[in-house]
Amino acid sequence: MVLVISEPIKSQSKTVCVIGAGPSGLVSARELKKEGHKVVVMEQNDDVGGQWLYQPNVEEEDPLGKTKTLKVHSSIYSSLRLISPREVMGFSDFPFTTKEGRDTRRFPGHEELWLYLKDFCEVFGLREMIRFNVRVEFVGMVNDDKDIDDNMKRWMVKSVEKKTGEVVEEVFDAVVVASGHYSYPRLPSIKGMDLWKRKQLHSHIYRVPDPFRDEVVVVVGCSMSGQDISIELVEVAKEVHLSAKSLDVPPGLSKVISRHHNFHLHLEIESLEEDGRVIFVDGSCIVADTILYCTGYWYKFPFLESKGRVEVDDNRVGPLFEHTFSPFLSPSLSFVGIPRKLIGFPFFESQAKWIAKLLSGKTSLPSFDDMMQSISDFYLARDAAGIPKRNTHDICDFNYCDKYADYIGFPHLEEWRKELCMSALLNSIENLESYRDSWDDDDLLQETLQDPYFAQGTTT
Repeated sequence: MVLVISEPIKSQSKTVCVIGAGPSGLVSARELKKEGHKVVVMEQNDDVGGQWLYQPNVEEEDPLGKTKTLKVHSSIYSSLRLISPREVMGFSDFPFTTKEGRDTRRFPGHEELWLYLKDFCEVFGLREMIRFNVRVEFVGMVNDDKDIDDNMKRWMVKSVEKKTGEVVEEVFDAVVVASGHYSYPRLPSIKGMDLWKRKQLHSHIYRVPDPFRDEVVVVVGCSMSGQDISIELVEVAKEVHLSAKSLDVPPGLSKVISRHHNFHLHLEIESLEEDGRVIFVDGSCIVADTILYCTGYWYKFPFLESKGRVEVDDNRVGPLFEHTFSPFLSPSLSFVGIPRKLIGFPFFESQAKWIAKLLSGKTSLPSFDDMMQSISDFYLARDAAGIPKRNTHDICDFNYCDKYADYIGFPHLEEWRKELCMSALLNSIENLESYRDSWDDDDLLQETLQDPYFAQGTTT
C-alpha cells in the first residue's frame, strides 16, 4: 500500500479528485483546471467516455447485475443512436459538429458521441489529469469534526490500480463525484422471479439481438430503451411481448406494434411460473424463453462513506442542494450529473463552473439552514405534484436549467436548443421508428446552424 498525503493548501487553489471520466467528469476537470485547481481524475476504464465508452464483452457480468462490484460500466447497446439531435448536445463552447469521415447523421450512433468526448479531452488538454484503470474503493473525511471550517475539510480517497492491484491512499481538499447512474440495474419485484428457470437479464448487458433469434422474449418496461430494444428484437425473435404499466402507449409505438404480427403489448406481469409461463395481471399467459428487464438503474455510490450525511433512499440522493451539494459537506463534496431528463451537457457544465468557483472562493453557497429549507421545499413540491420519490432527479424543465445557471451567471439555454429538443421529442412520440432520420423542423435547423455558436467547431 502507498500512502500519499499532500500538505493542506491555504490558498484558493485546491487539490481535487474527480471520480469518473465521462461527460460530467471531463467538463468538471476542465472547469476546475481553468480555475487553477490541481485535478486528478480517476477512471476505472481504459479510456474516457463513461457510459459512451462501448463495452461489447459482457459475458463475465451477472445477467441481473446482482454482484456488489460490476465488471461492466456501460449499458449502451450496439445499435443505440442518440434520442436528441446533435445540435443541442454540445458544451457551451464546443459544439457537436460533424467531422469528415465520421458518422455525420443528425442523430448519430453512440460511437460518434464518444469521439466527440475524446475530441473535447484532446482540445482542452484533459488526458494528462486522468488516471485510467483505477477504481475508487473508498472516499471519506479525514477530519470528521462537525465544527471544522468548511475550507479545512479534507478527504481520503483510496483507489486500486486494476491491472497491478496496487492500493493508493491520497488526501484531497475536495472530491467531485461524477461516476454516472446508468450502471446498477434496477429490477422489479415479481412473484416467482427467483424460481423462474429460463433466461433473465437486465438491459445493462443487452448488446445485440442475435442471441434471441427465434425466441419468445418478454421485454419488461416501456421506457425509450425498452421500446428501442423491442423494435430491434422483433426482427429476429419468434415473438416479442412488451410489458408496460398501461396499454395507453404513444402513437409511434402503436404504429410499430400494428405493423408486426409478432409484436404484442401487455400489462404488467402478475407472476412467473417454474414451467416457463409468464402470467400477466389481466390473466393472459404465454410461455417465454427470455425475460429482458428494461427497468432502469439505481443511483449508487458504494465507495462513499459520508456517515449518513448523503444517502440514497428509493433512488433519491440526498439531501442535496440543487442536486449538487450536501449542506453538511459542501463545498468540499459535490455531485455532477445526477439530474436526468434535461439537456445534459450544458447543465453538467454549469454545475462544474459553480463547483470550481466555490472551491476557489469566488462565490459562496447559501447558509446551511437556507439550503436545507430549499431542499425541503423542493421535496414538498414534488410530493404535491404526485411525483414518486424515485423520480426526484427527473427534471423535465428548461426553466430549472436557467434558474440553476443564474447562480453563477452561466448563459441560459438558447431558445433554438429548447425548440430543437422539443421538436425531436414530439416527433419521436408520433414517429418512433423514423424520427431520427426524418423530421419537419428543417427551417428551424437551418436557421440554428447560422448561430455563431456553431462557428466555434471549425477551429477545433
